[in-house]
Amino acid sequence: MPQDRSTALCGVGQGYERRAQHVKHIFVAVLISFLYQLGTVELRQLRYFVAVAEELHFGRAAARLRMAQPPLSQQIQALERDLGVALLHRTTRRVALTAAGSTLLAHARRLLQQVERAVHTTQRASRGEIAQLAIGFVPSADLDILPRALRLWRKRFPEAELELRSLLPGQQVEALRHVQIQLGLLRLPVDDRGLVVKSIQRELLMAALPRRHPLARGPRVRISDLKSDAMILFPRRTAPGQYDWLLTTCRRAGYAPRVLHETESLQTNLGLVAAGLGVSLLPASIRNLRRVGVVYRPLAPPAPWVEMAVAYRREERSEMVHAFLGVLRKAIRPSHGGASGSLSRASWPGRQPGSEKRARL
Repeated sequence: MPQDRSTALCGVGQGYERRAQHVKHIFVAVLISFLYQLGTVELRQLRYFVAVAEELHFGRAAARLRMAQPPLSQQIQALERDLGVALLHRTTRRVALTAAGSTLLAHARRLLQQVERAVHTTQRASRGEIAQLAIGFVPSADLDILPRALRLWRKRFPEAELELRSLLPGQQVEALRHVQIQLGLLRLPVDDRGLVVKSIQRELLMAALPRRHPLARGPRVRISDLKSDAMILFPRRTAPGQYDWLLTTCRRAGYAPRVLHETESLQTNLGLVAAGLGVSLLPASIRNLRRVGVVYRPLAPPAPWVEMAVAYRREERSEMVHAFLGVLRKAIRPSHGGASGSLSRASWPGRQPGSEKRARL
């Protein structure tokens, strides 16, 4: 036979052999998974095998496992019988892994690591350190209090999953009622007997004006000075308490505001102001959101305050809610924007009986 033909046939033979080995490895992996699901292969057998495979010595593996050598040998033999393959080459001098043994070692290590992670995760979840928490927040909350709370939360609970939903106050109340969220960050006033509502931060109200507005030239604005301007607000249905409070604030200043535009989006609100279509009254933290064509001016004393609150169901007992309230309490601090806040431990869910009282609105 010509040499090149012989070489070619040899290469083909080696290719078939490699494919056969690959198929065998896949078969062993699938068989291991199948038998484990059936309960034929036990975790302790896999631990025993990994120890032997890493030590390549039954005596050292037995010492590592703190067990006698004969029971260890019997368990490895039982594992080989269950799988129907030889996992080890045994001689009087040495122990070596077969191809099937090498395949099992990789899968067994991965499986044992997954089990260890599952146990660790379960234990952390029982301590309230890992789980999923759904939080609703008004758009203005992510200008100040929410980012500070999230930074502290991520440091303390890096593996906890958070679902953040931008919702206006009325939407949050509905979401809390239907257990779609567990916590809400919203603006007061809110009146719902099924919820615990606790004020956490107070901010001064500010005027958002078009850049070319005559009042933008001065350092402060009186609410009564805005009586000739169209007011841009959110729809009443989204936060009836806050909507009515703003209208009452204007009436106390001597005029009934002309609400020309209503929008649920804070960005759209500022866009309408920038276009010169009206003015708006917003919390002091709005200064953290810069918008071309918009200027912010504080209101002349006595300027009204707006309040941010945290809300949760009265029957809430979640450890995750408890943990987030603790983080929120640490995140609250006075800011340069005239904000202040407090969240007492007595308001946490699962605390002293009878301590879950609604905040004074």
